[in-house]
Amino acid sequence: MRKADGFRTGILDLGLQPRIAPDLTFRTNRWLAAAGQADSLFVPDHLTGLLPGSIWAPRHLGAARLIPRANAHYDPWTALGYIAAQNSLKRLRLGVGVTDAGRRNPAVTAQAAATLHLLSRGRAILGIGPGERENNEPYGVPWHAPVARFEEALATIRLLWASHGRPVTRDSEYFPLRDAIFEVPPYRGTRPEIWIGAHGPRMLRLAGRYADAWFPAYPQPVPEYRNSLDRMRTAASDAGRDPMSVTPAAMIFVITGSTRAHVAETVDSVGARAFGLCISADMWARHGVEHPLGSDFTGIQDLLPQLLDEDTVLSYAEKVPGSLVRDYCVTGTPAEVEERIVELRDNGLRYAVLVDLSTFHPDIKRGLAASIPFLRILRRLRRL
Repeated sequence: MRKADGFRTGILDLGLQPRIAPDLTFRTNRWLAAAGQADSLFVPDHLTGLLPGSIWAPRHLGAARLIPRANAHYDPWTALGYIAAQNSLKRLRLGVGVTDAGRRNPAVTAQAAATLHLLSRGRAILGIGPGERENNEPYGVPWHAPVARFEEALATIRLLWASHGRPVTRDSEYFPLRDAIFEVPPYRGTRPEIWIGAHGPRMLRLAGRYADAWFPAYPQPVPEYRNSLDRMRTAASDAGRDPMSVTPAAMIFVITGSTRAHVAETVDSVGARAFGLCISADMWARHGVEHPLGSDFTGIQDLLPQLLDEDTVLSYAEKVPGSLVRDYCVTGTPAEVEERIVELRDNGLRYAVLVDLSTFHPDIKRGLAASIPFLRILRRLRRL
């Protein structure tokens, strides 16, 4: 049984198809979660990867020797259902981190999450947000008014879950319902927790009004996290909710190693620096550099990585200072990573979902060896 008010951790598996066995990374991360006493395992919902496929090669990333394709993402609901079947002993909570509100019809998302909740005996987490351009626009999904679509999708999901099998009719600009039936039952009276990936002012208000957990997925400095948390809690209070009932979570990208030199090699890698293209121009400016995609570039939400060729990505990566990598990732030895996360905890964080980017190291052996210090980080955080 997890502690009601303690600091909790989860792991996000990138959900990419590996060599050797199709479930290799799932089995590895399940073992890490069990050994590190983590509370949950998440899988993202992507069609396109965050790093440009043009640099996804062993000469740049050690991980490419194990995971040969940058964009071979598994469907998260299918993957989580498979993991649920292997989850009988540890019984991790299982979450999608996070799904789109526009690319997937909310009725289908409501069905998938409710199904996983039943099959996992009440362990499902529905992480949801407005999505990113890369997973929508190239596939014919309109990429306009994403926040308005998100709000309508969330209302649709909650309405269907509360319908008790009665026909539901609801007017909506994006997701109208006409005598819609939803009969997948709750698990012992519960539905999946809804974790909202909120960053901007409107999304923070919606998180305060509707979320079980606030789950920002884009890196942000500690003062920004504290400020956003306060704004989300104000929105919860304004909506008549107990602001402390919304769990403050975060997706945290980690680069670790057994020594500082090992960590420095990964920080300086092509993969770690190219990941900086996902970061907003505002964050770049704080380090005295302009984002190569423009001074007003918003970051991951508008990035189209599949359009960037190898030479372009390499030239952009050269512009990324190590200080920026250390800002958008939590980097260091286990003790140093713990220190950074303790600072977040002291500013409100209660649930850290860690994403291990240490395999960006150009030497696959060094990257894989970082799983041991990553495990030590999980164990350290369980003591917080």
